[in-house]
Amino acid sequence: MHREGYGAVTFFTVAALIMTSAGWRFYPGPVFQSLALLMWALLGFTIYFFRDPERHSDAPPEAIISPADGVVVEILETDEPLFFGERVRKIGIFMSPLDVHVNRAPIEGEVTYFRYQHGSFMRADLAEAAVRNEQAIIGMEKDGRKVLFKQIAGFVARRICCEVRSGDYLQRGERIGMIKFGSRVDVYLPLSVQITVSLRERLRAGESIIGVFANVS
Repeated sequence: MHREGYGAVTFFTVAALIMTSAGWRFYPGPVFQSLALLMWALLGFTIYFFRDPERHSDAPPEAIISPADGVVVEILETDEPLFFGERVRKIGIFMSPLDVHVNRAPIEGEVTYFRYQHGSFMRADLAEAAVRNEQAIIGMEKDGRKVLFKQIAGFVARRICCEVRSGDYLQRGERIGMIKFGSRVDVYLPLSVQITVSLRERLRAGESIIGVFANVS
């Protein structure tokens, strides 16, 4: 389980134990018993939501792996002025509340760009969310290969937990944080990258290959 879930799990565990004691020992009756069942259900969902499974990839070094679990909702060309300063390809990945929400580095390299942008909390499946919503923007590069990706908050997900900053060196697949309760991650890639995913395809963070770099001289 990701450490961001420890506080919530502790809270629901204590609440469930209190309601269980009240409902079956001190104040028997449907009210406290129903509340006890609700607390246990919320505890179970919290443990499930904050799960943090191990992921491994044997992909070649030139492969770019998905930074998020979820479904591909966008593949398009767009201008990216913050990091690339040119036209790039964008892959949008939508995470539902049932997906694993731990995000991972898509390549090995140094974080050479980082910015936290305060903003709106539109539905994460809308294209405008990539520009207007609250987000952490992370640019990485190594040996002339560059990737930019954004952790984007949504209507329900209003807290981004990003554990990296400029100057950090990350391994591909290394955990970089999470977004709570459903959102999206957008990945920006050079036009020379061969995209290997399609719309509506389901991805696994740290394992699914989303693109392959061309040879860099």
